[in-house]
Formats: sequence, structure tokens, C-alpha cells
Amino acid sequence: ITIIKNNFILILYLNISYYILFLNGHHLYIDNFLEDLRDLSDVNKANVKFSLRNPSQPDDDVCYIVRGKPETLSSCNFKNLFCHSWVSGLFESWKDANVIVVDWLDTAQNYYALAAQNTKMVGQEIGLFIDWLEESANVPLEKLHLLGYSLGAHIAGFAGSHATNKVGRITGLDPAGPNFEGVHAHRRLSPDDAHFVDVLHTFTRGSLGLSIGIGIEQPVGHVDIYPNGGSFQPGCNLRGALEKIANYGILALNNAIRGEHERSVQLFIDSLLNEGEASRAYICGSNDMFNCGMCLQCHKNRRHIVGYDASKVRKARSIKMFTKTRGSLPFRVFHYHRQEKITANKTYSFLVVTEKDIGDLLMLKFKLKESTSSLLSLLSSVRAGETQKKIVLCLKDPQMGSSAQDVVFVTCKEPWRSLSKR
Repeated sequence: ITIIKNNFILILYLNISYYILFLNGHHLYIDNFLEDLRDLSDVNKANVKFSLRNPSQPDDDVCYIVRGKPETLSSCNFKNLFCHSWVSGLFESWKDANVIVVDWLDTAQNYYALAAQNTKMVGQEIGLFIDWLEESANVPLEKLHLLGYSLGAHIAGFAGSHATNKVGRITGLDPAGPNFEGVHAHRRLSPDDAHFVDVLHTFTRGSLGLSIGIGIEQPVGHVDIYPNGGSFQPGCNLRGALEKIANYGILALNNAIRGEHERSVQLFIDSLLNEGEASRAYICGSNDMFNCGMCLQCHKNRRHIVGYDASKVRKARSIKMFTKTRGSLPFRVFHYHRQEKITANKTYSFLVVTEKDIGDLLMLKFKLKESTSSLLSLLSSVRAGETQKKIVLCLKDPQMGSSAQDVVFVTCKEPWRSLSKR
């Protein structure tokens, strides 16, 4: 998977977790949820190794870059490039890219609480590496983009906060919730860790015996996006995963949580693979309001692209955004706000999504479940979130009876008059 938009890539790998660091997209992608660390009282005990991966051998340790030894940069052929790649799963095809894998496998354990405790220490080590890389390789930190998944999102935050100069961007992909929900900003990912922090929340609801979600629910960035409300993700079979836990015990827990938790990673990858068709998210006060279709306006920067090309908006308070998705790649759907005016003082409002843009709507047909005595005043309007087009529909037959039946609307002959009456 090759993206030609940035001039340098650095990838750091953490145990089974992977880190990506792009310059001008130096992306740090950190995945570490169930793979944990021993307690590190000294950052030097982290035993972190930085392995430069060859594009022709992405899974092999070819050359190691050692902090404090700038000659390893040249010996490993570390240089600025104009084409870099992204990772799907672990590694796909890497063409003309600097790929550095950060390996601290020797410090790994299988105890989540300890891993959460040690995220700060690991972040400090990466922060030191970033400082050294900036000085030795002239890496401009304003173009540095750290991506972290689960616990890795908080590690990215700690790395950004411990670097001497502020990095350009951190993207948190469903940051871990347990041990981080509700704590002070300096103990988790926060907007202070980079010039711009954007977050995707995909698995925030309490489940699997936890009172809180696998992913953190509270806003922790400048922009926090909640696809499908941040909880249930289409295409993820949580019921089936729970059955596997019942049959196979705790060994099945890893797979049980990964579906919706990893959807954040898949959404970000989708924004690279389908750059022109990435999902759109909308600023909204709550998921309930969004499901009523009340937040599809795009004025005043209220609509953002989800993923890599997200608008870098910085405000004093976190901006909460919502979107709907499909259950598989490409995830984008089209959002429509429908309003049905039943009587002079009664209007129904709701959100409709489709997998394809329906274009210019000429007719709308639906069945009334209950009779109404005010059909003559019934109007329907549809606003497309992606195009912002709005059309008002009127009853095709104003003389129809009041019994429940198929109701057909067509484009009003005088739509602006209809709008003014509303």
C-alpha cells in the first residue's frame, strides 16, 4: 500500500505492537493492548532497539539505528524520500521508505496493568529518540506525525510530551480506556502533547466484565471522532467473539476485543487507500442528536474528513464529531437528514445513511403505519450532508384520504414557498 504524499517515513515497532512515524507524515503507529511490560524504574532498562527495515525485506532486521551514534544513520542509509507506505495488519509492501522498528520484546509480559503503568517510561525513551533524530538527521518535528493504537496512543502522547520540541500531530486510534479513563491529562494522551491531536473512538462501551470500555470514551484530543457512536461497529461480531470466550476461555479474549477496537486502525488505513472517498464526520453535541440528523451542517468547519487528511482545527475545548460507516472497506457512507412534517406543529427528524450517493431526489415513497387526519399539510425535506443539497417534497396527491397507505412525495413546484411556511 503506497501513499505518495510525504517525504519520509519512520516506523517503530513495539512487541506485537507497531509504531509508525511519518515525517511530513513521519507516523508513529503504536499497537499494544494485551502485550505488556515489566516495571521499568530506569528508562535505560527498556532495552529498546531501533531496527531499520529494508523495503524488500520488511519483516527482517537488516540494520539497527542506535541513539547517540549518528554513524548508524548513514550506515543504515537513513535518508529523506518522496514516497512512503502504510501498514495493513503488520507490513504490506514498502517502497522507497525508511522503516524503523522499535523492538522492546525483552521487556514484554502478559499483565495489562503493568503495561499501562509502563507506557510513560516507553514514551520517554521514544521522546529521547525523537530529540536525537531531530538533532542528528534534521527531522523537522512540526512535520512529525505520531500514530498510536490502544495503549500505544498514550505512549505516543508521552513521547510527544517528553520530546524537547513539540511534534506536529498525534493521532490516537481508540486509546486504551482502563487505567486512563478520567485521569489527569498528564497521565494520558491529551491535546497538550502535539500541535494537533485527533482521536478515533470505536470501542468505548463497557463489556467483557468491564464497567468502562476497552477504548477511552472521554475526549482526549483537539478533535475526537466517534464512528457509529464510538461503540458498536458494523461488521464486528461481538456475540460470536463472546461465544469463543465461553468455549475457549481467556485465550480467546484477544480476538474478542480486536474487532471493534481495531476498527479505528482500519478507518485510518481506509483514509489512505481511498483518499478521495474517506468518511466525513460532523460536529455534534451528542450521538442522539446526530442520529436525529440534526448535525449535518458543514459551515464554520463543522465537517471534517476522517483519518489522514483530517482538518487541523485547534480550539480550547475538544471538538466531538460523529459519523456512520459501513461494515467493511471502503467504510464511507452518505448521510441524509430527513424531516417529515405531519401537522403544523409536529415534525419528525431522523438520520438516513446510504452506501451510494442517491443524487438528486425526485420522488419519495413510504408507508404510513398510522392514519393521520392532517395529510394535506404533510411535507418532507431531505438534506444531504456530503453535498449540502436540500430538497423539499410535497404530496403528489393532496386529495388523498387519511387512512394508512403508501404516501408518495414529489419535488414541490414552489419549494421556497414551502420552506418559508416551515
